Amino acid sequence: MRFMIIVKATSDSEAGVMPNREMLARMGAFNEELVKAGVMLAGDGLLSSAKGARVKFANGKTTIIDGPFTETKELVAGFWIWQVKSRDEAIAWLRRAPFEDAEVEIRQVAEAEDFGDEFTADLREQEDQLRAQIARG
Repeated sequence: MRFMIIVKATSDSEAGVMPNREMLARMGAFNEELVKAGVMLAGDGLLSSAKGARVKFANGKTTIIDGPFTETKELVAGFWIWQVKSRDEAIAWLRRAPFEDAEVEIRQVAEAEDFGDEFTADLREQEDQLRAQIARG
């Protein structure tokens, strides 16, 4: 099972305050544990929403909304993609993360079988080809 671990933004992350050296070292050590255990597939921190934009799709039109965005509690400051056996295992790993004041969300990534019959064999083949192309770089 794959899970996305979503690190929520804080007023500091939205203000562009970067983690100090100690926190970077602790997070690096935690990430190293995840990689050695075969858990971490991807992960990165994100810059503040001031450097981002939102794209809204409605009625055949797109609207671009430049950041910053006001609702910090709704923003993402970073993420991981983990491969684990269960949600409980993801939670167990997350309990070991070196956060001091953070809110983190765990969401299971949808797999092909979750889409049911609408995800036809042709669509699955297309998806497999795209994933292979991504893996090759």
